[in-house]
Amino acid sequence: MADTQIQGRVLFLIICAAGIGGTFQFGYNLSIINAPTLHIQEFTNETWQARTGEPLPDHMVLLVWSLIVSLFPLGGLIGALLAGPMAIKLGRKKSLLVNNIFVVTAAMLFGFSHKAGSFEMIMLGRLLMGVSAGVSMNIQPMYLGESAPKELRGAVAMTSAIFTALGIVMGQVVGLRELLGGPQVWPLLLASCLVPGILQLVSLPLLPESPRYLLIDCGDTEACLAALQLLRGTQDVTKEMEEMEEECAACQGRQARRPWELFQDRDLRRQVTSLVVLSSALELCGNDSVYAYASSVFWEAGVPEEMIQYAIIGTGSCELFATFVSCVVIERVGRQVLLMGGYSLMTFWATIFTVALCLKSSFPWMPYLAMSCIFAFILSFGIGPAGVTGILATELFDQTARPAAYMVCGALMWTMLFLVGIGLPFIMESLSHFLFVPFLGVCVCGAIYAGLFLPETKGKTFLEISEELHRLNLSMQVQGPTRSSREVIQSTEL
Repeated sequence: MADTQIQGRVLFLIICAAGIGGTFQFGYNLSIINAPTLHIQEFTNETWQARTGEPLPDHMVLLVWSLIVSLFPLGGLIGALLAGPMAIKLGRKKSLLVNNIFVVTAAMLFGFSHKAGSFEMIMLGRLLMGVSAGVSMNIQPMYLGESAPKELRGAVAMTSAIFTALGIVMGQVVGLRELLGGPQVWPLLLASCLVPGILQLVSLPLLPESPRYLLIDCGDTEACLAALQLLRGTQDVTKEMEEMEEECAACQGRQARRPWELFQDRDLRRQVTSLVVLSSALELCGNDSVYAYASSVFWEAGVPEEMIQYAIIGTGSCELFATFVSCVVIERVGRQVLLMGGYSLMTFWATIFTVALCLKSSFPWMPYLAMSCIFAFILSFGIGPAGVTGILATELFDQTARPAAYMVCGALMWTMLFLVGIGLPFIMESLSHFLFVPFLGVCVCGAIYAGLFLPETKGKTFLEISEELHRLNLSMQVQGPTRSSREVIQSTEL
């Protein structure tokens, strides 16, 4: 009992320390940009007028605002590409710590942008925060998945989604007009991202590195054993050490994969296809873009203007609640069921939302039905896609391919988020009541793929998952090379 309590305490501290400066930052910076929308647009127009003597045309203000929003996912794309090399060269824990350099720089740019009369500083700060989020969103689930025991791996990895949702809610609350959402203090709102960064810098150095990184990448058996004993709260970790050594043996002589090599290896066909389809669907389903443009979406749905900021907080609270539920049930229900069920429910609610928008002028209660559909859509997203998608790269790929898989996953997610983020204002303007129809189609595809092609990984070791996927890939080939599952690797250097 005492060992279990120690294990739970150390694992909980790792989850909190990695999450507060990791996916919490992603959710926080995704949502806080919504509150000062009008203030930043006015600041942009005033700055331009002070420089040139003429105001910016409305369409140019919209374009600059779209860039400010969309530079965050563009930075995330850069961060995702940096994450793989950083995870291998610096390790999982040190990469998360070094990543806070981007946070500190961005906070300074945000804080002094108004005094400097430069909306370009906001754009650069958003880009740097995106880089930080791109790095942490890839390395945090990798770090947690490699540190957790197999029976808790799914639940622990799901905490990345919980911290994302918590960040979204906190960003929405802090962005209220009564707090930091007013016209005079919005630079402080943007700069408040510094607080989670400092909390991570203070707490994470006290915790152990990923045991798998220490053993497989660094070849340091003693450090791995010490980290594993601290994580499990017991001296007897023989069985788990044997499992990791077997995983080591399965990768003998192979260096870390480059991202493009994943697409060339026929033995990874099913894993790569699942990663590409479901990572793209995660952002193309439109959920994260709703947070950045929540005010506009609720206004389109007919919600009274004075109630919009409180409705926005409800969206983040829905996802936070749903991810907690998903974290509790994932090891009982499984990854495949949660993904398929989440996308199916999103399809249903997006359909009802579209119908409600079309009929909002015919019935006085239709705007409230539309608002309820947005909440239900986000709840469905939180139950499945929000957290389960982030686990795929950890569980479907072995130690040599995992950093490259996260680079591919992150690049796809951030590219899609950038495209949807910069295009959503124009989609809303052109499609009007049918703005959710493209997202609806993506949800249908996500549900079908998860139900038919995604293998279940619940309760299996990394080695068992790897061997099962190898058999599935071989069954897709007429002839294919067999590989030994017992080889010893010394390093996974890029």
